Amino acid sequence: MADINAIIEQIEQLSVLDLVELTKAIQDKWGVSAAPVAVAAAAGPASAAEAAPAAEEQTSFDAVLTAIGDKKINVIKVLREVTSLGLKEAKELVDTAPQPIKQGIPREEAEAIKAKFEAEGATVEIK
Repeated sequence: MADINAIIEQIEQLSVLDLVELTKAIQDKWGVSAAPVAVAAAAGPASAAEAAPAAEEQTSFDAVLTAIGDKKINVIKVLREVTSLGLKEAKELVDTAPQPIKQGIPREEAEAIKAKFEAEGATVEIK
């Protein structure tokens, strides 16, 4: 495990613009948001315990292809439309279902993906 104190010291030396860029990079990389943490930290320790139940509400979801149905080629086309996968990668994902299509996405996007795949006869679960 990396030395946490050394990382903190490096972060302390960053400018505000660099910190904003770092925050965005972390959010993009892992699909997380720093907003709930900042609110809990600003509220203090007593309020942080009260905010915990709200933080437990799921905000990011995974769309998982569980079955491809009879229209394999159409499912591959939809998969390529929804993701940035190439033809070979999309075919491999379809052939090895169940597999995640997209992870850490909002519920609305997951529902839209599910509808596109179900229109082609495939089965998608939102987790």
